[in-house]
Amino acid sequence: MYQYIFFDLDGTLTDPREGITKSVQYALAHMGIDEPDLAKLEPFIGPPLPESFAEYYGFTPEQSRKAVIYYREYFSTAGVFQNRLFDGVPKLLQALRAGGRVTAIASSKPEPFVRQTLIHFQIDSYFDYICGGSLDESRCGKREVLEELLRRMNLSAEERKKILMVGDRRHDVEGAAHFGIPCLGLSMGFAAEGELEKAGAVAVVDSVEAIGKFVLQNTEGREDQY
Repeated sequence: MYQYIFFDLDGTLTDPREGITKSVQYALAHMGIDEPDLAKLEPFIGPPLPESFAEYYGFTPEQSRKAVIYYREYFSTAGVFQNRLFDGVPKLLQALRAGGRVTAIASSKPEPFVRQTLIHFQIDSYFDYICGGSLDESRCGKREVLEELLRRMNLSAEERKKILMVGDRRHDVEGAAHFGIPCLGLSMGFAAEGELEKAGAVAVVDSVEAIGKFVLQNTEGREDQY
Protein backbone atom coordinates (compact mmCIF):
# COMPACT_ATOMS: atom_id res chain seq x y z
CA MET A 1 0.00 0.00 0.00
CA TYR A 2 1.24 3.48 -0.86
CA GLN A 3 0.90 5.47 2.35
CA TYR A 4 3.01 8.53 1.55
CA ILE A 5 2.14 10.34 -1.68
CA PHE A 6 4.63 12.89 -2.99
CA PHE A 7 3.34 15.24 -5.67
CA ASP A 8 5.16 17.35 -8.17
CA LEU A 9 3.32 20.66 -8.69
CA ASP A 10 3.69 22.16 -12.17
CA GLY A 11 2.14 19.92 -14.79
CA THR A 12 0.87 17.50 -12.16
CA LEU A 13 -1.59 19.45 -10.03
CA THR A 14 -1.62 22.74 -11.94
CA ASP A 15 -1.24 23.96 -15.51
CA PRO A 16 1.31 26.78 -15.20
CA ARG A 17 1.85 27.03 -18.96
CA GLU A 18 1.01 30.72 -19.40
CA GLY A 19 2.89 32.01 -16.38
CA ILE A 20 6.07 30.01 -16.90
CA THR A 21 6.38 30.52 -20.65
CA LYS A 22 5.74 34.27 -20.37
CA SER A 23 8.32 34.49 -17.57
CA VAL A 24 10.87 32.68 -19.74
CA GLN A 25 9.99 34.92 -22.69
CA TYR A 26 10.56 37.97 -20.48
CA ALA A 27 13.92 36.62 -19.29
CA LEU A 28 15.08 35.83 -22.82
CA ALA A 29 14.12 39.32 -24.01
CA HIS A 30 16.32 40.80 -21.30
CA MET A 31 19.12 38.50 -22.46
CA GLY A 32 18.76 39.82 -26.01
CA ILE A 33 16.71 36.94 -27.44
CA ASP A 34 13.30 37.52 -29.02
CA GLU A 35 11.11 34.41 -28.75
CA PRO A 36 7.53 35.12 -29.88
CA ASP A 37 6.40 31.47 -29.85
CA LEU A 38 5.39 30.58 -26.28
CA ALA A 39 4.81 26.95 -27.26
CA LYS A 40 8.55 26.57 -27.86
CA LEU A 41 9.12 27.45 -24.20
CA GLU A 42 6.89 24.74 -22.72
CA PRO A 43 9.87 22.37 -22.13
CA PHE A 44 10.89 24.79 -19.36
CA ILE A 45 7.92 23.56 -17.32
CA GLY A 46 9.19 21.13 -14.71
CA PRO A 47 13.00 20.99 -14.88
CA PRO A 48 15.25 23.38 -12.93
CA LEU A 49 15.51 26.71 -14.76
CA PRO A 50 19.32 26.90 -14.97
CA GLU A 51 19.37 23.47 -16.58
CA SER A 52 16.76 24.49 -19.16
CA PHE A 53 18.40 27.81 -20.09
CA ALA A 54 21.66 25.93 -20.64
CA GLU A 55 20.06 23.08 -22.59
CA TYR A 56 17.78 25.07 -24.90
CA TYR A 57 19.73 28.32 -25.35
CA GLY A 58 23.31 27.35 -24.61
CA PHE A 59 23.65 29.74 -21.69
CA THR A 60 26.73 29.61 -19.52
CA PRO A 61 26.20 29.19 -15.75
CA GLU A 62 26.58 32.96 -15.30
CA GLN A 63 24.11 33.71 -18.09
CA SER A 64 21.66 31.20 -16.63
CA ARG A 65 21.87 32.91 -13.24
CA LYS A 66 21.08 36.27 -14.82
CA ALA A 67 18.20 34.76 -16.80
CA VAL A 68 16.72 33.26 -13.62
CA ILE A 69 16.80 36.69 -11.97
CA TYR A 70 14.91 38.21 -14.90
CA TYR A 71 12.50 35.25 -14.93
CA ARG A 72 11.60 35.89 -11.30
CA GLU A 73 11.03 39.59 -11.89
CA TYR A 74 8.05 38.65 -14.03
CA PHE A 75 7.02 35.46 -12.29
CA SER A 76 6.88 36.87 -8.75
CA THR A 77 4.37 39.58 -9.65
CA ALA A 78 2.41 38.17 -12.60
CA GLY A 79 3.45 34.70 -13.73
CA VAL A 80 2.71 32.97 -10.42
CA PHE A 81 -0.98 33.84 -10.89
CA GLN A 82 -1.13 32.91 -14.59
CA ASN A 83 -1.87 29.35 -13.63
CA ARG A 84 -4.85 27.06 -13.25
CA LEU A 85 -5.68 24.06 -11.12
CA PHE A 86 -6.34 20.86 -13.06
CA ASP A 87 -9.93 19.65 -12.83
CA GLY A 88 -10.48 17.16 -10.04
CA VAL A 89 -7.46 18.05 -7.89
CA PRO A 90 -9.39 19.10 -4.74
CA LYS A 91 -11.49 15.92 -4.96
CA LEU A 92 -8.34 13.81 -5.34
CA LEU A 93 -6.65 15.40 -2.34
CA GLN A 94 -9.79 15.08 -0.22
CA ALA A 95 -10.04 11.39 -1.11
CA LEU A 96 -6.40 10.75 -0.26
CA ARG A 97 -6.74 12.41 3.12
CA ALA A 98 -10.00 10.53 3.80
CA GLY A 99 -8.14 7.33 2.92
CA GLY A 100 -5.52 8.07 5.55
CA ARG A 101 -2.70 8.93 3.16
CA VAL A 102 0.06 11.35 4.07
CA THR A 103 0.51 13.88 1.26
CA ALA A 104 3.48 16.07 0.37
CA ILE A 105 4.66 18.44 -2.33
CA ALA A 106 8.10 17.90 -3.86
CA SER A 107 8.64 20.64 -6.45
CA SER A 108 11.75 22.14 -8.00
CA LYS A 109 9.98 25.52 -7.98
CA PRO A 110 11.30 27.73 -5.14
CA GLU A 111 9.40 26.92 -1.97
CA PRO A 112 7.99 30.43 -1.41
CA PHE A 113 6.35 30.27 -4.87
CA VAL A 114 5.10 26.73 -4.18
CA ARG A 115 3.40 27.88 -1.00
CA GLN A 116 2.01 30.97 -2.73
CA THR A 117 0.50 28.80 -5.47
CA LEU A 118 -1.07 26.32 -3.05
CA ILE A 119 -2.56 29.13 -0.96
CA HIS A 120 -3.85 30.87 -4.10
CA PHE A 121 -5.76 27.72 -5.09
CA GLN A 122 -6.79 27.04 -1.46
CA ILE A 123 -5.29 23.54 -1.39
CA ASP A 124 -2.38 24.15 1.00
CA SER A 125 -4.29 22.58 3.91
CA TYR A 126 -4.36 19.21 2.11
CA PHE A 127 -0.61 18.74 2.43
CA ASP A 128 1.23 17.47 5.47
CA TYR A 129 4.59 18.55 4.04
CA ILE A 130 5.52 21.16 1.44
CA CYS A 131 9.03 21.13 0.03
CA GLY A 132 10.33 23.18 -2.88
CA GLY A 133 13.58 24.42 -4.25
CA SER A 134 15.64 27.21 -2.74
CA LEU A 135 15.82 30.74 -4.12
CA ASP A 136 19.62 30.56 -4.33
CA GLU A 137 19.36 27.47 -6.59
CA SER A 138 21.40 25.37 -4.16
CA ARG A 139 18.39 23.06 -4.01
CA CYS A 140 16.70 23.01 -7.40
CA GLY A 141 16.93 19.49 -8.83
CA LYS A 142 14.28 16.92 -7.99
CA ARG A 143 16.85 14.71 -6.27
CA GLU A 144 17.89 17.54 -3.94
CA VAL A 145 14.27 18.46 -3.22
CA LEU A 146 13.38 14.87 -2.37
CA GLU A 147 16.45 14.55 -0.18
CA GLU A 148 15.30 17.60 1.82
CA LEU A 149 11.71 16.35 2.03
CA LEU A 150 12.85 12.96 3.30
CA ARG A 151 15.08 14.68 5.86
CA ARG A 152 12.12 16.70 7.14
CA MET A 153 9.84 13.66 7.34
CA ASN A 154 12.43 11.43 9.03
CA LEU A 155 10.77 8.20 7.88
CA SER A 156 12.09 4.77 8.84
CA ALA A 157 13.43 2.40 6.20
CA GLU A 158 10.17 0.44 6.32
CA GLU A 159 8.05 3.57 5.96
CA ARG A 160 10.08 4.68 2.94
CA LYS A 161 8.93 1.54 1.13
CA LYS A 162 5.39 2.96 1.20
CA ILE A 163 6.20 6.17 -0.72
CA LEU A 164 4.88 6.94 -4.20
CA MET A 165 6.01 9.93 -6.25
CA VAL A 166 3.55 11.40 -8.76
CA GLY A 167 4.91 13.59 -11.55
CA ASP A 168 4.74 14.51 -15.21
CA ARG A 169 8.40 14.65 -16.28
CA ARG A 170 11.37 12.29 -16.36
CA HIS A 171 13.01 14.41 -13.66
CA ASP A 172 10.33 13.22 -11.23
CA VAL A 173 10.89 9.58 -12.15
CA GLU A 174 14.67 9.78 -12.09
CA GLY A 175 14.83 11.83 -8.89
CA ALA A 176 12.55 9.39 -7.08
CA ALA A 177 14.46 6.37 -8.40
CA HIS A 178 17.63 7.66 -6.76
CA PHE A 179 15.96 6.94 -3.41
CA GLY A 180 14.31 3.71 -4.51
CA ILE A 181 10.90 5.41 -4.74
CA PRO A 182 8.50 4.36 -7.53
CA CYS A 183 6.98 7.15 -9.58
CA LEU A 184 3.55 7.28 -11.18
CA GLY A 185 3.71 9.29 -14.39
CA LEU A 186 0.97 11.66 -15.52
CA SER A 187 0.76 11.97 -19.30
CA MET A 188 -1.50 15.05 -19.26
CA GLY A 189 1.46 17.16 -18.13
CA PHE A 190 4.38 18.30 -20.27
CA ALA A 191 6.43 15.19 -20.98
CA ALA A 192 7.30 14.27 -24.54
CA GLU A 193 5.66 11.10 -25.84
CA GLY A 194 7.29 8.07 -24.25
CA GLU A 195 9.42 10.16 -21.87
CA LEU A 196 7.88 8.81 -18.67
CA GLU A 197 7.94 5.19 -19.80
CA LYS A 198 11.56 5.46 -20.91
CA ALA A 199 12.52 7.02 -17.57
CA GLY A 200 11.05 4.02 -15.73
CA ALA A 201 7.70 5.18 -14.34
CA VAL A 202 5.95 2.37 -12.48
CA ALA A 203 2.84 3.22 -14.52
CA VAL A 204 1.53 6.12 -16.57
CA VAL A 205 -2.00 7.50 -16.20
CA ASP A 206 -3.77 10.15 -18.22
CA SER A 207 -5.98 11.99 -15.72
CA VAL A 208 -6.19 13.30 -12.17
CA GLU A 209 -8.99 10.82 -11.50
CA ALA A 210 -6.73 7.97 -12.59
CA ILE A 211 -4.14 9.02 -9.99
CA GLY A 212 -6.74 8.53 -7.27
CA LYS A 213 -7.77 5.14 -8.58
CA PHE A 214 -4.17 3.97 -8.83
CA VAL A 215 -3.31 5.02 -5.29
CA LEU A 216 -6.52 4.18 -3.46
CA GLN A 217 -7.16 0.85 -5.15
CA ASN A 218 -3.56 -0.25 -4.81
CA THR A 219 -4.24 -1.42 -1.28
CA GLU A 220 -3.69 -4.89 0.09
CA GLY A 221 -6.90 -6.60 1.09
CA ARG A 222 -9.41 -3.89 0.22
CA GLU A 223 -10.27 -1.02 -2.06
CA ASP A 224 -10.73 2.53 -0.79
CA GLN A 225 -13.51 4.46 -2.42
CA TYR A 226 -12.75 7.20 -4.90
